[in-house]
Amino acid sequence: MKRINRLVFLIICFGITFVNAQFRSIKIGDDTRRFILYVPSSYNSTSSNQVPLVFNFHGGGMTASEQMMYSGMNKTAEKYGFIIVYPVGKNQDWNVGFDMSYKYGSDDISYVKGILNYVQGNYNIDKDAIFACGLSRGGFFSHRLAAEMPDVFSAIASVSGLLPDSVKYYHKSTKNVSVLQVHGTSDRVVNYNGKDGGYSSAQQTFDYWTRHNQLDISSLSISKIDSSRNDNTSIEFKMIKDKSIAVQLITINGGGHTWPGSDTFNIGFPLGPTTKHIDINEVIWDFFKSHKRKQ
Repeated sequence: MKRINRLVFLIICFGITFVNAQFRSIKIGDDTRRFILYVPSSYNSTSSNQVPLVFNFHGGGMTASEQMMYSGMNKTAEKYGFIIVYPVGKNQDWNVGFDMSYKYGSDDISYVKGILNYVQGNYNIDKDAIFACGLSRGGFFSHRLAAEMPDVFSAIASVSGLLPDSVKYYHKSTKNVSVLQVHGTSDRVVNYNGKDGGYSSAQQTFDYWTRHNQLDISSLSISKIDSSRNDNTSIEFKMIKDKSIAVQLITINGGGHTWPGSDTFNIGFPLGPTTKHIDINEVIWDFFKSHKRKQ
């Protein structure tokens, strides 16, 4: 009941940014799968202007609606004029290669391709500005998209979801893709230091994508935020980049399994502290817009 009341409260508070969000359905093989499509009020179907597209994947056990409300990214889309898709995982999950067969589990890659075909067929999308982000299991899956669909996604951002071992094992593409990894050191759901047989640590994730993108480590920059706010967190930013590709690790010291800058959201698990030092939606969008695909 508390969870239901919480969702009702969020709907009332943020209802203005839900007006343009609607469920859509597509056929993937024998399955009918749904997703939420959010189109900002600035979108003009008669204009020749192309707009960016962002996929935002929910965590395991969450719904697409909860991810939309929790992340609050619709406000960011209204501000900057991009379209958002909130996909719906089968059984509220994503195939990231553990707890499910990477090759024979849910075919979420075909599902993403189906959504792309639908959105690109109905809206004027900038093909060089298609991005993916996600929370927890959705963050893990964003890494899979970076590995398997770098010809589509020019950048991904993962919050509290590290690089799965299976993605490394099956990753064959040599194409570059920009990666932003965000993780809290006090995350008790997805360990900052990784999990044997499951996923890399935050630093290993950063190192992997740095090597894959053949970035020069001499370009490493490090900065920190530790303001006087009383949330007992501080932030370290690490970035390595060249003119078109970047890999960034944002470490939330003392941060939990949460979406930085968001409203505290109780989904029934001990998620830990949420830092208020940054609005991660602004950070993600700044990273995305800076790393459109170069022709």
